Amino acid sequence: MRMALWLLDSQRLGQTKSVKRIAGRMLKQPALEGVVEAQSRLGRLLCHDCDSQRDRRIGFELLRQAARAGDRQAQFELGQLYFHGQYQELTKARHWLEQAAAQGSVEASRLLSRLIATR
Repeated sequence: MRMALWLLDSQRLGQTKSVKRIAGRMLKQPALEGVVEAQSRLGRLLCHDCDSQRDRRIGFELLRQAARAGDRQAQFELGQLYFHGQYQELTKARHWLEQAAAQGSVEASRLLSRLIATR
């Protein structure tokens, strides 16, 4: 799993489709075993870098699992998806953004302010 995270975090390598695909394969088993960081990273990868609706649904579910387990980045991503994405539900967006902001996510605080201002 560490190798997959290193690949994704590498500025040069982490931007290429082939490396993302390899890292995704490396994260799949730990994510299925309930490793929260793997669920969060694979969920983000599937939601943002896949063309398939099925993959995006799986990614969304992985993000939801990681967010419920307390992963701040997954909470922020889920809040973003509920705010901007095809799953637009502002009540759920607010919930997840509040969770991420409570853990110190500056991005979540900013988006939460925008959400509150639009209501």
